[in-house]
Amino acid sequence: MPKSLIFRLMGAFLLVIAVGGAVMFWMISEATQGAFRIYTTRSGQVWAERISPLLAEYYQASGSWDGAAEFMAADLEAKLASAPASGHTPGQGSGKAAGGGGNLSGQRLILVDQKRIALSDTTGELLGQAIPTDLLAAGTPITVDGKVVGTLLVASLDFANPDTPSGQFIITVNQSVLLALVIAGLIALLLGAGLFFQITAPLRKLQIAASAIALGNLSERVTLKSKDEFGDLGRSFNRMAESLDQAQENRRRMMADIAHELRTPLSVIQVNLEGMLDGILPTDREQLEATHMETLLLNRLIGDLRLLSLAEAGELKLELQEAELEPLIRRVVEHFGPQAAQKDVRLTSRVEPDLPPVQMDSDRINQVLSNLISNALRYTPAGGEIVVRVGREHAAAGYLTVSVTDSGPGISAEALPYVFDRFYRADKARDRASGGSGLGLAIVKQLVEAHHGQVEAKSPAYTAANASLCGTQIAFTLPVSN
Repeated sequence: MPKSLIFRLMGAFLLVIAVGGAVMFWMISEATQGAFRIYTTRSGQVWAERISPLLAEYYQASGSWDGAAEFMAADLEAKLASAPASGHTPGQGSGKAAGGGGNLSGQRLILVDQKRIALSDTTGELLGQAIPTDLLAAGTPITVDGKVVGTLLVASLDFANPDTPSGQFIITVNQSVLLALVIAGLIALLLGAGLFFQITAPLRKLQIAASAIALGNLSERVTLKSKDEFGDLGRSFNRMAESLDQAQENRRRMMADIAHELRTPLSVIQVNLEGMLDGILPTDREQLEATHMETLLLNRLIGDLRLLSLAEAGELKLELQEAELEPLIRRVVEHFGPQAAQKDVRLTSRVEPDLPPVQMDSDRINQVLSNLISNALRYTPAGGEIVVRVGREHAAAGYLTVSVTDSGPGISAEALPYVFDRFYRADKARDRASGGSGLGLAIVKQLVEAHHGQVEAKSPAYTAANASLCGTQIAFTLPVSN
């Protein structure tokens, strides 16, 4: 399993944590500053209510605002500390409590006269400047004898200034939030690393198994006990590996069977020719006919193998036409009639009336029926019977059913799944001469499936006690013409 996948997952997770943390930090910081602004605004209003009477007294005593800036800078906090509280507000118990003992640290005071000129500014920024009317509306008027002689503006100092209590408070909150986010992010990253390792562990097992199979070890399997998608993937991988292993085993067996089947007629031809060349065998018609017979068998075997390979590769050309089955069945049965009579086997056909035509390549279906009847004749004993039937068993699905049933030895349930394999013989004691090459039923299966039909072998009454009496049925379907 490449480590880059874990790194990519961790990188993506880290990016999600960073983006989420940044958004949370910004939202918390904005919410904190907004709430603190509301608090400081209300606190400023309380300060203004306490300070404005003192400034009114100063104006009344002085008759003007001369020296007001020095008064606010030197004497105001002392007077606030000695003055009684004008009322109670949240977070304020007494005069000292409200002002922190009369300490104006963190508050910005701006005194504006009747002409809107700033006479005093704690920060000095607006000193001597005209204050906009809308800003004065938020201030507290200073009245003497019912006449407004000035306006007091009280506000918190800039949050961005770390030297102010407000700035220090915001910095402390931001640092705490940032630290909490970093700790939460690290914990999430550690938990995510464990989760990613658990997720990629099955993939590592699959990668190791796939590499082993790529190197030719088809016995490699993976063990994934989970019931999730990875468990399904592991089971699918094992089925694939089993199929590959079985396919390789079938290929080895097929190559061995082909070599064996080709070697037998070639050996006979070689022995006959060498015997005639050495003068051991006479060069007469009988020996030449025997040699010729072996060449025919060899040629037929090669032709069957080529036909089988073309059908399995989907390259077999079919001349599909709409045709009736009954004439084809009659011709095939008549063709094998003399051979059946010679073996004292009764060969008959039973075709239901008024059957619809089917889509088929007549030559190939003729070959299918010939293989099935020839195979049945090979196994049916004297006095037995072979019946070729055509009916509507699967007519509802758009198919007609053709079956060839014999009264010869049946096939065991263990052997039935393999009767359509190449070179398979249910009776291992039979040789090529008595049991055929083992390609007939394999060819039947490929030709029927090339017609989009299905083929099936049955021997329902087979038991060890009556194996010679139960018989075998090979049935296949052909699509009805639309």
